[in-house]
Amino acid sequence: MDALNSAIVGMNDVLWAYLVIPLLAVVGVYFTVRSGAVQIRMVPEMLRSMRSHPESAPDGKKAISAFQAFSISAASRIGTGNIVGVAVAIALGGPGAVLWMWLMGIVMGSAAFVESTLAQLFKVRDRTGFRGGPAYYMTLGLKARWMGVLFAIAIIFTFGFAFNMVQANSIASAVGGSVSTATGAQTPEWIAPAVGTVLAVLAALVIFGGVRRIAHVAQALVPFMALTYLVIGVIVVGMNIDQVPAVLTNIVNSAFGLREFGAAGVGTAIMMGIRRGLFSNEAGMGSAPNAGATASVSHPVKQGLVQTLGVYFDTLVICSVTAFIILVSNPVYGEEVGAELTQRALEANLGSWSLHLLTVIIFLLAFTSLVGNYYYGESNLRFLTGHPGALPVYRTAVVAMVFLGAIASLDLVWNFADVTMGVMAVINLVAIAPLGALALRLLADYREQRKQGLDPVFTRDRMPDVTGIECWEPSPADERDARPGSASEVH
Repeated sequence: MDALNSAIVGMNDVLWAYLVIPLLAVVGVYFTVRSGAVQIRMVPEMLRSMRSHPESAPDGKKAISAFQAFSISAASRIGTGNIVGVAVAIALGGPGAVLWMWLMGIVMGSAAFVESTLAQLFKVRDRTGFRGGPAYYMTLGLKARWMGVLFAIAIIFTFGFAFNMVQANSIASAVGGSVSTATGAQTPEWIAPAVGTVLAVLAALVIFGGVRRIAHVAQALVPFMALTYLVIGVIVVGMNIDQVPAVLTNIVNSAFGLREFGAAGVGTAIMMGIRRGLFSNEAGMGSAPNAGATASVSHPVKQGLVQTLGVYFDTLVICSVTAFIILVSNPVYGEEVGAELTQRALEANLGSWSLHLLTVIIFLLAFTSLVGNYYYGESNLRFLTGHPGALPVYRTAVVAMVFLGAIASLDLVWNFADVTMGVMAVINLVAIAPLGALALRLLADYREQRKQGLDPVFTRDRMPDVTGIECWEPSPADERDARPGSASEVH
């Protein structure tokens, strides 16, 4: 097992240093410049787009709304990456990892906008509304089904298996910490298998219920768990308000190598900040577009903006709360302690009861992430095959991976997730680089309609030169009011 983990670590270092991080930087900066920093300028539009109302799906029920699609992606984004991932990044990369996490989230917000806008443009209809994502825009937009197949396989392994193992592992670790604190003894060996069994059963109950149940569970739990965690974070920061200036100074100094914490230099801070940042907010990775494509909206840009807001909520709000909880509590650097670092930081400020409350929060965060992760895999499995037996086999495999993740070692599951995540991100970034011009045309069309005081509406006849668009049919009223060519101007 140690040899396997060492091999994975070596592969990760090469993959991220020479391919993933350079690609993230180039693509993120390129789209930021070309879009006029859409991820910064259009924050008010992001909030407005959350209120759009869905149409009816072919089965007669309401299709997924913009907010429900946001909740599915948030369910995946807001998980152990926000608590355990940030803790690991700080422990190994020092406080400077936090700054690189912030910068990565802001710059890659432009890529998040592009990928989710493209997912809306090239979505397809299904029984419950719509589905889509990178595999679909690679096939329909780039005319490269082989690339879509590669991506679909990568996301199934990354989210359906690797990330869900991380979520289960983090829940088991948090529960073990609570039991150890409550009993004053070492965590019993039976805790991890017991937690894995319970998680597997709960996961099966939800994922065999279909996408609507996923949306409803996510919509109900995400706001509650996020608000609870934010309140705790504000309380801890308020109790240590005098330390905040020093914490911010340490973050900046560590990020640029002016001060080292443990063995973490600038390279380690950058690597850990970007890795854990990508794991947490998923910007440019190609995962959130799978949720974004399910939304019933009047214009593709609306969901692109909504999904970009999710990156900010995840990185600049939730991850920052965890970072400040840890950094005001004199953490230990140089050890990969995961959930325990955040738990002990809370306990030091609020008492042992807060450690147990955090266990509950980690459970909710990780479980909703697990549910969102599953859906990403399901959507791409449907892209690969329509065989009726494939979905039950995939669901069963996901349940099994949840159990295995609970009993596996922390470093192995995180390193395995880094490899699959890196491969998946590379495939998606290579695809959105040429397709991004279409997202920019859609953005120009959206802005033009907003300047006229309209609620933007898109139909495919506004981009007649683009093939592969299966939805966005014009209604008779749209055909009368269409303004051909307005979507083709790039501002």
